[in-house]
Amino acid sequence: MNPDRLKELHIDERGRKPGLPSLWTILLVVLLVSAAVLYFAWPRLSQERRVVDTRGKQSATSAGSGITKGTNAAGSARTLTASPSNAVLTVSGYIINRERIELSPRFMGVVKWIGVKKGDAVTNGQVVVLLDDAEYVARVREADGRLEGARVAVNRAEIDNQRVQQLGARNFETKQAQDDARLRVDAARATLHEIEGQNLLARTYLDWTVIRSPINGVVLEKLVDPNELVVPQSFGGTRGPSTALIALADPKDLQVEIDLNEADLAKVSLNQACRVTPEAFPDHSYQGVVAEIAPEASRQKGTLQIKVQIQNPDRFLIPELSARVDFLGR
Repeated sequence: MNPDRLKELHIDERGRKPGLPSLWTILLVVLLVSAAVLYFAWPRLSQERRVVDTRGKQSATSAGSGITKGTNAAGSARTLTASPSNAVLTVSGYIINRERIELSPRFMGVVKWIGVKKGDAVTNGQVVVLLDDAEYVARVREADGRLEGARVAVNRAEIDNQRVQQLGARNFETKQAQDDARLRVDAARATLHEIEGQNLLARTYLDWTVIRSPINGVVLEKLVDPNELVVPQSFGGTRGPSTALIALADPKDLQVEIDLNEADLAKVSLNQACRVTPEAFPDHSYQGVVAEIAPEASRQKGTLQIKVQIQNPDRFLIPELSARVDFLGR
């Protein structure tokens, strides 16, 4: 081959050097773009951190909003909020009546009349149920008759005693006759006291046939109907006589019952101020106070029952509905 032709085909080394800087530039740009992608894709500690509770369950906490979301031991979702208004803990519970009163008969009887129905307001002392009283009216009349007879017996014994004592003063009766007359008076009075007690018992049973409300409240449930047999205690079985007549509660005496996770127990104390907000009416809030902390926890749930007393409740607070409770800082 012609040497001149080979010389033309030869590539000068100095001619390839200008291409090297462009290759390094491309590699540098790729590295910078990859670093930027990794930087923005990697979770930042200032935005999110992982919290592991005592049962090994993991929850995510947002540092920007101050809200912790997790799952309690019972499996239900809960939300813990550190709101700007000095709330150290927020949990959900259910509104309950502090006391639910079920009126029961004191003896076996038949319901004669019921004067209330579910939802009716009642006052303290109001007659709500009447039991059949025919038997007890008869017992009272019988006791009244025996009582009158006992009083007559006492009068007779006292008159006889006076006569014997007068005759004894004149030595017409012996000392033994005087003592016997005095003892007959004592026996008649004792019998009178016994019959008075029986009469009082009969009247008490008659009074028990009239069932009155012990509180100012509302009827939660009517448990029996007229002509139904009721007893003071259950004899067993599902079709036995009823043991309660009606259920009552005071609508102005409400609490929120909460199953508090044991991990949050350190944030709650007795008499701690709270804010109660019903879930159905989130624009209504009420003051409350921790009124009761259960002395024993639930091992199965890992929770402790807390009761918050609601101050000045109104018609927007309905028992058995859910409510949110903010435990305020001390």
